[in-house]
Amino acid sequence: MPSMLDAVVVGAGPNGLTAAAELARRGFSVEVFEAAETIGGGARTEELTLPGFRHDPCSAVHPLGIGSPAFAAMPLGRHGLEWLQPELALAHPFPDGSAAILTGSVGESAMSLGPQDAGAYRRLLAPYLGHWDTLAEDFLRTPWDGLPRDPYHWVRFGLTAIQPATLLSRRFRGAKARGLFAGLAAHAIAPTSGIATGGIALLFALAAHENGWPVPRGGSQAISDALASYVRELGGAIRTGTEVKRLDELPPARAYVFDTSPTALARIAGLGNAYRGYRYGASCFKIDYALSGPVPWTAKEARRAGTVHVGPTAGEIDGALRAAVAGRDPSVPFLITAQPSLFDPSRAPAGRHVFWAYGHVPAGWEGDATEVVERQLERFAPGFRDLVLARAVAGPPQLAARNANYVGGDIACGAFAGLQTVIRPKLARVPYATAHPAVFLCSSATPPGPGVHGMSGHHAAKAVWRRLRAV
Repeated sequence: MPSMLDAVVVGAGPNGLTAAAELARRGFSVEVFEAAETIGGGARTEELTLPGFRHDPCSAVHPLGIGSPAFAAMPLGRHGLEWLQPELALAHPFPDGSAAILTGSVGESAMSLGPQDAGAYRRLLAPYLGHWDTLAEDFLRTPWDGLPRDPYHWVRFGLTAIQPATLLSRRFRGAKARGLFAGLAAHAIAPTSGIATGGIALLFALAAHENGWPVPRGGSQAISDALASYVRELGGAIRTGTEVKRLDELPPARAYVFDTSPTALARIAGLGNAYRGYRYGASCFKIDYALSGPVPWTAKEARRAGTVHVGPTAGEIDGALRAAVAGRDPSVPFLITAQPSLFDPSRAPAGRHVFWAYGHVPAGWEGDATEVVERQLERFAPGFRDLVLARAVAGPPQLAARNANYVGGDIACGAFAGLQTVIRPKLARVPYATAHPAVFLCSSATPPGPGVHGMSGHHAAKAVWRRLRAV
């Protein structure tokens, strides 16, 4: 081992591991320190309920993972990562038993919205189909970091994406299209009238048509394990069960890269109030289920989808998000659910299933939303409760305990609101750099933000190697 490492990475989530891999493959010596006993951060798999039921405590479905330029540049398949594509990426059921869907076919998806909106949906997506690779590279980054690869589509997509989802959805006349669009925008965990929420919806829809919304075989842990295996192949070391409280506890290095919240970085690196203006957002109430059979959705399309959005109308969805952001208890939650064992039998014993659902609640909320969540599920899948063998419940305090980056239970590691939507963690030419010349931030608090895609780690690594080479 060299007397001084080139880089030390704190946090073995997808961004930390991506940063480590990017640096190691450029010849830098790298060591990763993880506080938990296992790697993964927001991409882990555990037996949370019963033996043989393998749940994802955090993320489960990965449209931005399979479409990530950072992941695409690494041989993760050789290290065990295999993507499984559900028959339908997404189903959004309605009380009448029908559903809007997202599939690889824009036409099929458009027709599920009804004849009054099929054309409008096609027109909205058509300009960007076939351009995922350049759009992903141009938008999953800091906007001012160099010229875009495809300036025409960058400008066109950007002018559309900056709009609130409520404004973009005015292109649609029916409740189905507006409901589908609001559900996609809700992944931002912010009211759908917020700036750039339309871009979130558009990005997720485009991802479904271009790359699908897949699950990794064996669970989300497979992503982290593949990244870690690649880091080790490149000569990097990973140490788990090692909590870092101060910078001087780490071995000497030319650079320190933190896959942590800005709050934790400031505390560990002694940066004081460097991120005092950074805001964390609303949280979630998540339930992982062990089921005796598949979810009995009324809508047949939902029985073939990897992800199901539960909460039919744009008004209901926006109301649920506004309640969470305003600090009110959930009453009729909008639910994002995933059913990976329909497509990956390794996730549960034969004939059994794992199922995952979360609704939005205020940051730090300590209540129990199990009843309101299951009432909403029963609305679209009567008899659901009869299938429950066991459940693992996690509100904001439990989510924060599972992953220290989820401050107050905020799974996005920062509010999707106001200027922070596009400028995070604060206005800076290089948002990954800090006031300490050797300290960098690579978590989802940095551009392009939340999601298991490794792009924050990728861009932070670029900032690190530019500095190391300059020095």
